[in-house]
Amino acid sequence: MRAKLILHALAAGLFACRAADRPIRVGSKNFSESVLLAEVAAQALEHEGLKVDRRLNLGGTFICHRAMIAGDLDLYPEYTGTAFTAILTRKPVSDPALVRREVAQEYLKRWGLVWSPPLGFENTFALIMRGDDARRLGIRSISDLAPHAENLRPGFGYEFIEREDGFKGLVRAYDLHFARQPAEMDLGLLYPALSSGKVDLIAGNSTDGLIDAIGGVVLEDDRHYFPPYEAAFVVSGKREERTPAVRRALDRLAGRLSAQTMRSWNRQVDRDKRSPQEVAREILAGL
Repeated sequence: MRAKLILHALAAGLFACRAADRPIRVGSKNFSESVLLAEVAAQALEHEGLKVDRRLNLGGTFICHRAMIAGDLDLYPEYTGTAFTAILTRKPVSDPALVRREVAQEYLKRWGLVWSPPLGFENTFALIMRGDDARRLGIRSISDLAPHAENLRPGFGYEFIEREDGFKGLVRAYDLHFARQPAEMDLGLLYPALSSGKVDLIAGNSTDGLIDAIGGVVLEDDRHYFPPYEAAFVVSGKREERTPAVRRALDRLAGRLSAQTMRSWNRQVDRDKRSPQEVAREILAGL
């Protein structure tokens, strides 16, 4: 019996060592900011001497979350409001501390996942129009859309259409009545469609680099519908425990990224066509 216990202990120790030696699997969603943040984390991990397996552009929120709970990823960038509403299916609230506390507690309890310290910026949903149209119609806020909604052609990504904190809740909160259903399109097509006049209103992200590049205008969320979306990393609790360098790498990023600089970096990727790897190197060099 004692020999069996020793063998089991040795096997468990060997498994833990192998798990700790395995490359850190860093994932991302399928939009530029997520890829860029994942690349920043990957390079920060490599600076700590760790091997990294990049699994970028995986898809939307639910794909990345399933990969985490299945053990196929060790970390990926996420937003607290997205986790709160899309994953935990809670009703949107506006208190950032409450949202962060709730997602941290529930992710750890349900799936053994840990949230890193916030990166320092929030990336909320944003309704965006062409600047010329917004000025001509006198639209500055989402409330201002109401008298014009039936003549506007909206275009949104799949997640925004389906999520509770997206289109469905938005039209209820602002009493919007569009004459046609939103065109559903890939996130990468939203800004070209808005710029070319194929749609008149899109739901992007507040730190998107292409907002300024196309002369877009972000409409004020004057009824505070969208919840707080603080950027951070979701991390495997086991991986963090076995590999302290993971925490050191992510702590290096805590509170160091602002919304203004994030929009500038996103613009370099989306408009200027610089690679996320190159921009990530500059970000880390400046921290």
